[in-house]
Amino acid sequence: MGIFVHILSSSRIIMEEKRSSFSSSLGFVLAAAGSAVGLGNIWRFPYLAAKDGGGLFLVVYIFLALTFGFTLMVSEISIGRKTKQSALTAYGKLNKKAGWIGIFASIVPFMILPYYCIIGGWVLKYFTAFLTGGGLSTSEDGYFTGFITSYAQPIIFDIIFLFATAFIIYRGVNKGIEKISTILMPGLLVMVIAISIFSITIKGSDGRTGFDGLKVYVIPSVAGKSFHDIFIVVLDAMGQLFYSISVAMGIMVTYGSYFKDDSDLMKSVNQIEFFDTLVAFLAGVMIIPAVYVFMGESGMENSGPGLMFVALPKVFAQMGVAGNIIGCVFFLMVLLAALTSAMSVLETVVASLMDFFNWSRSKATIIETVSAAVIGIIICLGYNIFYFEMPMPNGKTAQILDIMDYISNNILMPVVAIGTCILIGWILKPKMVIDEATKNGEKFGRKHLYIVMVKYIAPLLLTVLLLGSVGIIK
Repeated sequence: MGIFVHILSSSRIIMEEKRSSFSSSLGFVLAAAGSAVGLGNIWRFPYLAAKDGGGLFLVVYIFLALTFGFTLMVSEISIGRKTKQSALTAYGKLNKKAGWIGIFASIVPFMILPYYCIIGGWVLKYFTAFLTGGGLSTSEDGYFTGFITSYAQPIIFDIIFLFATAFIIYRGVNKGIEKISTILMPGLLVMVIAISIFSITIKGSDGRTGFDGLKVYVIPSVAGKSFHDIFIVVLDAMGQLFYSISVAMGIMVTYGSYFKDDSDLMKSVNQIEFFDTLVAFLAGVMIIPAVYVFMGESGMENSGPGLMFVALPKVFAQMGVAGNIIGCVFFLMVLLAALTSAMSVLETVVASLMDFFNWSRSKATIIETVSAAVIGIIICLGYNIFYFEMPMPNGKTAQILDIMDYISNNILMPVVAIGTCILIGWILKPKMVIDEATKNGEKFGRKHLYIVMVKYIAPLLLTVLLLGSVGIIK
């Protein structure tokens, strides 16, 4: 590793042609927000909110988003814009000894892309089922398990989703990422708001209403919670921020490298913060009231795939004929959200290959797509041919997909974030980021908060999160 870090940090291989950039701040904001509005928000945020006391989780999450999340996002976007490099080479360009951070930050999206596209393929399968009028059959017991354990279908849908993502990245920053984001994100937001309104207004046969479910979601509840329980809420909310703002995986560094020098960085960060928090909140409004009406609070015990592919289809089935229409719109919305996130993950890997090896975009895209396809096939077969169960530090058993998710999200991402805070807070000093963010005369809001967070509080919280993830703190 040490030799590779040295080679990486001393590499002078930099693209000679002018680096691509977003044509406008709006394009950057929509692309960055699109990266955050993904599967993690839609199936993870509502579950955590329901598990951690509804409004209590929301209050903690919003507070951390404005402090902890703000700190990491500003740091990474500033690193990208200052160096005009992707994560793999950006850290080494700032400090030769920090090249390892870029390596870890690049491994994360490389690991995430194959299994993220598999889950995107699952969403595509469900959307297809609802679109063709057979969506209500997805509520049958064993439907989801039967699908993911089959041999051909998961692989076919995975490849379709992956190739759709690759086609967008192949077209580049302006014609691909920015153009698609400016089309998909407004439509996605409209669907999120529409489904949220519908979810609040539905009524169940036993008298429960969507509005009752909304109150369960937004009203803080600390009844029966100890100090340790509240501590777990903080850790859950902080872990969710990694999903919600796409930090510690090289994405914001890469997108920051495409951000024009004369654009207002702080204004864009504030807009991304608002958009991400709004959609994360609405994800809960979409799901929690509907599940509460038809399945009660016990329905929210499902997390991850169980919530998306098992509990919600049962909710749609109880809506009758309208359930197929609502389910179709819902899974279309989830599909678009998954696509915008997959775009950013693939772009991060492609940009790193382009910057380090001086490859063309087409070559880097093709090589990474083929790699992700091969790994994806192996992961799909992990539910049948290669099936096994491995005990994890969190007490659960895991298959190949779960193991890759655990390593990337629970270990590598906190390590990358800790390294970034140490680099900015103690080696390069916060002034580097502040100067980059205000070089056009902008004001740096929350300046003193940023300095305290990046030097002291964020590294401490991240270390606790990492220790909790590996089972040292319980």
